[in-house]
Amino acid sequence: MSDIHPAPTEFTASEIEQDHILRFFHYAHLPPALKERSAPFAALARTLIDTTTRNPERTVALRKLLEAKDAAVRAAVSP
Repeated sequence: MSDIHPAPTEFTASEIEQDHILRFFHYAHLPPALKERSAPFAALARTLIDTTTRNPERTVALRKLLEAKDAAVRAAVSP
């Protein structure tokens, strides 16, 4: 990740290396209102990593969660 989009602190470098999608759950760079909207999705991704064996369905769950996070953030900035 770059300084503009730092890696999420919820995940270790090893976890991000194993599940590349985790890097997209970063939110430190967002304004406060969007951080508040985005952070719960990173927390749920953390729960999935902690409670679910790595398998194709977990990957799908993370992908769908990321889609939901993106939609929630877009909804917050849409007129």
